Amino acid sequence: MKPDTKTVAMKRLARIEGQVRGIARMVEEDRYCIDVVRQVQAIKSALGGLEGVILDDHLGTCVEDALAGSSLEVRRAKVEELVGVLGGRKK
Repeated sequence: MKPDTKTVAMKRLARIEGQVRGIARMVEEDRYCIDVVRQVQAIKSALGGLEGVILDDHLGTCVEDALAGSSLEVRRAKVEELVGVLGGRKK
């Protein structure tokens, strides 16, 4: 992972961690269910954003290197890996 991507990812993870702790407090305090659900949705969205940052980094480093290389086996493995992560068929 590139250093700048790691920095961005760590900041997002810290924010998400705070959101999760906030939801735990909301549940402990018996807050209104829909308010809790909205916060859960916000966390899901934040995780999706984090996933995008990490996938973009992976595409720009690991996958790009594999595609530029001469090994068909390595290129195929990287593509299959992406297909699996993005919801394609599983082995």
